[in-house]
Formats: sequence, structure tokens, C-alpha cells
Amino acid sequence: MASDIPPSEPSRHGPAPRAQRAKAFSVHILTASGAAIALLALMAAVRGEWVWMFGLLGLALIVDGVDGTFARRFKVAETLPNWSGDALDLVVDFGTYVFVPAYAIVAGGLMPLWLAVPLAVIIVITGAIYFADRRMKTSDNFFRGFPTLWNAVAFYLFVLQPPAWVTALVILALAALTFAPIRFVHPVRVERWRAVTMAALVLWAVLALAALYYDLNPGPWTAWSLVALGVYFFAIGFSRADPAERNVP
Repeated sequence: MASDIPPSEPSRHGPAPRAQRAKAFSVHILTASGAAIALLALMAAVRGEWVWMFGLLGLALIVDGVDGTFARRFKVAETLPNWSGDALDLVVDFGTYVFVPAYAIVAGGLMPLWLAVPLAVIIVITGAIYFADRRMKTSDNFFRGFPTLWNAVAFYLFVLQPPAWVTALVILALAALTFAPIRFVHPVRVERWRAVTMAALVLWAVLALAALYYDLNPGPWTAWSLVALGVYFFAIGFSRADPAERNVP
């Protein structure tokens, strides 16, 4: 997700060796590959190939989950101070987390167009504003507000197929929560209950793959297990106040 890659800082020791710079730049290429994946996902969505679209968005999630680790390992910010990995990450994430899912919500037949289009507009506007918020992360690596995980929201909507009015209410509520003073867990970087959260994330991934295998119609046990895990990821944000905000009246 956004802001996982450290911002660029000038090197105090002059240019890094060429091999080190090549490794560092390869991390930027890895991050940028998410934009290519977003394009392929959008092409799949245009063809109505929803399983392929969500599979590609899942691949983009993996890329987004590992590039920050490589960036820190290869000291990308110090090695390539003229390239902002943070800005690159935001550009890519807007495509995979917001833009492609918003299109899928419009084109997927979840609601009539007269309702789906304005809701998709709300998604992309609130998502863009959220990515511009410098306070999107708390001091203990939770996200402030709903972190524009519209790829996951679209996935749940396609699996559960709720009535149009429920879909609309969910989208409006989450758009409002984007700016609410609540926290959402980053499953990799938040230390509190990390082992449990990572186990839940692995189980979620297995169930999501099962849903894709069954053409987004996996049956009630898988569907409601995904819902239960979603509730866990939502609820853990309320487990502890942000340390930086404890003394705020």
C-alpha cells in the first residue's frame, strides 16, 4: 500500500557504485511493474474477464507487499536520491487500488449505471485525496481512515453479490470512512498481533484463490469465511489508540 517505500534522501557520500545503483533501480522497475499489471487488469475488466482481473490485482498486491522490503534492503532512497519511490508507489497504487476497481464496480453489473457511475466517481475522488494526505499513517504503522482498498471491496461485492442498495450503502460508508479518525491495520508492518494477522492474511489469500477457482462463486462457507476475516482486519484497528494521539484531548 502507499507510503511503504521510504522517501528519497540525499546521499552524503557521493554517487553509489554502478552495481548498487542498478540493484536499486531494479526495485523501482519492480514497483513500476504494478502499473503494467493495472493495465492488464483493466483490459481484462473491459472484456468482462473478472477472474483474470482479480487475479492480476492480487499479483499487484504481492508486488506492493514486497517492493518496500527490497527498497530498504538495497537502500534505494540513499542510492537514488533523485527518484522518489514513495511518489512512484502512490501512482501505481492509485491504479490498482482505486481506478481499476472503480471501473469494475461500474462495468460489473452490480448496480444500474445511473447509480454505479456517480459512486465510482466518489471512489476515485476520495481515493485521490486520500493518497495526497501526508497523515495517512499513524506512528505505529496503522492507516488513518479507510485506506482505499477498493480492490478488496470490489472482490467482496463480486463474491457476495448483495442487492444494489446494499452495495451503494457500503461504498458510501467506506468513502466516508476514508476521512474518519479510525485506524485500519497494515497486515505486514503493524507489530501488534502480527503473527495472528499474518496467519489471517495467508488464510484470506487461500480462500480468495478458491473463490477465483470457482469463478467468484465459491459457496457460502468460503464466502462467509472471507467476511469473517474481513471483520477481523477491520476490528483490529480499534485494538489500541495511536501512541502519538493518546494525550490529544
